[in-house]
Amino acid sequence: MRWVTTARGLRRWATHAFAAFGVGALLLQSYQAVWDRPLFAGHAGAVALVVAAASAIYGLVRTRPARAVVRDLRHPRCRIEVVAGDLFAQDDAHLVVGFTDVFDTDVTDDRIVRADSVQGQFLRRVYAGDRARLDADLIRALAGVPLEATIAAEQKPLGKARRYPVGTVAVLGEPRRLYFCVAYSAMGSNLVAQSSADMLWHSLTRLWTAVHDRGQRQPVAMPIVGATLARVDALDREALLRLMLLSFVAAARDRLLTTRLRIVVRPAEFAALNRAELQAFLDSL
Repeated sequence: MRWVTTARGLRRWATHAFAAFGVGALLLQSYQAVWDRPLFAGHAGAVALVVAAASAIYGLVRTRPARAVVRDLRHPRCRIEVVAGDLFAQDDAHLVVGFTDVFDTDVTDDRIVRADSVQGQFLRRVYAGDRARLDADLIRALAGVPLEATIAAEQKPLGKARRYPVGTVAVLGEPRRLYFCVAYSAMGSNLVAQSSADMLWHSLTRLWTAVHDRGQRQPVAMPIVGATLARVDALDREALLRLMLLSFVAAARDRLLTTRLRIVVRPAEFAALNRAELQAFLDSL
């Protein structure tokens, strides 16, 4: 019921509830005027309570947010969706997968990459756990990208040592099904990934360019970036989602990037989102 405890939610609930109460009162008065006798004579108080309760329930039903947050852009024509579901079940779309700037892939003991993260699921569900093949594809995709630095073994004894610029996008897969692997966080020598709002905005800008250049305007699905392991402590999940939406809309004003952007959120996390506020934000862009 979080969606009705905000100022916007209370206003919407009150508007619908009072409108329903007014309609109910009008119908009762119309009955009395036509038949020259009140409906349920002698029970006016009970009738008023029933109408008020029914109006309040109606207001809650009308205020309850939809199962998905959707906005259709006209220029260029594109649909934006925020839905609950499984990212890797979006068979009709290219996928976006977040990485760190060293493109680590080792999920052993969850020390470098957590096996239950989006990146860990990418290795398991797309590459069937074949890390060597994923690493080989990443090397090919990153060929020609200048290195930011090479990390000494004593500074980072585990994982990869080649550091690429934050915002680097390695595009894997085939034209009909691409995987945009975007480095939106920096991996520290302590194996802790860290990002920021500035790094995310820059990375998203680079991502939209890659989507435009390689995606052939096909649908694109992605998770909320920076919500967990990237540790963007200054922004909560809804703020991160707003940043992503704002970034996409800003980039889409100049050119058609994709016909559909679908942000896929795990069902438990989706239920916690204030979808009414999110819809209002998206509608305002």
